[in-house]
Amino acid sequence: MDPNMEENNNDQMEQQEQPEIIQTLREISMDERRAGVEHASDLLDTGHSRSVERRTVENVMEDSYLRYSMSVIIDRALPDVRDGLKPVHRRILYSMNEKGLRSNAKTRKSANVVGEVMGKYHPHGDSSIYDAMVRLAQPWAMRYPLITGQGNFGSMDGDPPAAMRYTEAKMARLADETLADIDKDTVSFRENYDNTTTEPTVLPAKLPNLLLNGQLGIAVGMATNIPPHNLTELIDAEVHMIDNPDATLDDILQFIKGPDFPTGGVIYGKESIRSAYETGRGGIVTRGIASIEENSKGKQQIIISEIPYALNKETLILKIADLVRDKKIMGISDLRDETARGTVKIVIDLKKDAFPKKILNQLYKLTPLQTSFHFNMMALIDGIQPRVLGLQEIISEHIKHRQVVVRRRTEYELGKAQDRAHILEGLKIALDHIDEVIKTIRSANSTDEAQEKLMKNFKLSVIQAKAILAMQLRALTGLERQKVEDELTELRKLISELEAILADEKRILKIIKQEFADIRKQYGDERRTKVIPGELGKMSDEDLIPEEQVAVTLTSANYIKRSPIGDYKKQNRGGKGRRGMATREEDIIQHVVNASTHDYLLFFTNKGRVFRIKTYEVPAVGLNAKGVALINLLQLQPEETVSSVINISKNTDAVNLFMCTKKGVVKKTAFEQYKNVR
Repeated sequence: MDPNMEENNNDQMEQQEQPEIIQTLREISMDERRAGVEHASDLLDTGHSRSVERRTVENVMEDSYLRYSMSVIIDRALPDVRDGLKPVHRRILYSMNEKGLRSNAKTRKSANVVGEVMGKYHPHGDSSIYDAMVRLAQPWAMRYPLITGQGNFGSMDGDPPAAMRYTEAKMARLADETLADIDKDTVSFRENYDNTTTEPTVLPAKLPNLLLNGQLGIAVGMATNIPPHNLTELIDAEVHMIDNPDATLDDILQFIKGPDFPTGGVIYGKESIRSAYETGRGGIVTRGIASIEENSKGKQQIIISEIPYALNKETLILKIADLVRDKKIMGISDLRDETARGTVKIVIDLKKDAFPKKILNQLYKLTPLQTSFHFNMMALIDGIQPRVLGLQEIISEHIKHRQVVVRRRTEYELGKAQDRAHILEGLKIALDHIDEVIKTIRSANSTDEAQEKLMKNFKLSVIQAKAILAMQLRALTGLERQKVEDELTELRKLISELEAILADEKRILKIIKQEFADIRKQYGDERRTKVIPGELGKMSDEDLIPEEQVAVTLTSANYIKRSPIGDYKKQNRGGKGRRGMATREEDIIQHVVNASTHDYLLFFTNKGRVFRIKTYEVPAVGLNAKGVALINLLQLQPEETVSSVINISKNTDAVNLFMCTKKGVVKKTAFEQYKNVR
């Protein structure tokens, strides 16, 4: 055979074994490589001739780099859109499932799992496997952790986990759902790296893990960054898409409000979210949750209770400390971390003359308390083709995957039911002709001869004949005969049902919807991340504040606060009342105004001046708090006090404002003249 032909045949055989995208890249590299190849025929000492291929360094490097890049893209860095997992995550969960480390089992040493994964499926080092395993167990990194860890698995401050010989782990309940029915031929398997065993190419994945927990990965020339989402919203969206295959993105966004980070926080910009979901790329602004409160000593504090996703808490604290030290933020007297039991609490004590709202705005501007999350929703289609996907495509691909899984599971169960029914039909024939069967068996000189006679005399298959020969004597009793007949009847009903399912795609989709409903009922929870429709920087503060009725209370010493009107409960006859405000000695409540948070408040002082602020600018505190000094909100002069407070609603129909002094001087002024009070 011509050596060149033999080489081409070998290349074709290799191409058939490669995934399609690798074949394409290989063909490109082969064409370019051959363009720079010089062939020469040299006679060897043995007298045989062969083709010598001369290649440039550029060709060799290009071909090698293409192979390396595709290996990283497919086998390391990018998740599969069907189960939402990278190969290392898939191998960890599959190994734990094979070792029986399901959610109802006892935890075992992490080193045991890591060794199993590295030895059988993922020969890339134990540290990379353990790091991936740790992340699956961290509740601040995963919206729905897939592994339950016991021991030190790190912290939000960036502390590393304990060594794998100290920690223990098992699968979480949601991981059980991810691997459910894997033993029913629902997914394809392939040889592992050394051909000693097999591993799944994808997991059955009842849930869209790609969106559920998100993914982060850096490959060669491409990367992925997908945020986590809420389980309840995802299931509602998938059910809607099953019922309405032509649903638009806006239809889906009625259910999925936006990402749902495990650390909570706030997302701004409905249009930014929509754009990112439509194209697969984009950015959204996220903020932590901070509130201005008053401690027991009457000092103002800023309490940070939620931080942006993937932010190192210790890094945030150090950044604030550096800004205070460099005097870029003034008015902070103390900073401490009071986080405990997974609940974030960063306390910032303010100086007496500080402006809390101004400092809070500086924190948002100068620290990672406000940051951006950049979408790059890239995943592998069918495990081989990397592509940036929109929200609809990801959901659609998962539904297709579930259709394949349910169909393959039904076919497997049908095959098992048919096999069992086939055996039972043989046993029934034997029981109906038990005397002849016994006579046939006794007349045979060997088991093989008995098997042949049974097959010939009663028209049985090999499997049925073997089952009859293995039948125990107790099967001859009437009760056992009835069990065989009842089981056969039930199996025939089951076979008919399974065949009907396979014949109707709508029934398969109905099964998928029912499975979604069961999971939603078991694992569904409330959204943690709030979504504000307006774009940050393009909206007023009013867009960020919900409209609600409040009571604004002001004392004679100029201490002000607002409280929800619902805190003032209706009292029945004989009620003892409740404390509405704490005051200092010789201080009394002078003004109480019922207003909406979006109303304006006009403050008239004894110096003949008027100030206007929004109701939501008044700090919200509890009933027992005395509030904050009004000087923090208004530029009052010494000895200046507020003599009257009036709220102006946007729907007010008032035309004039009437005033009267202590000495009886009166005047009437049009309300319009108070619209532009500086």
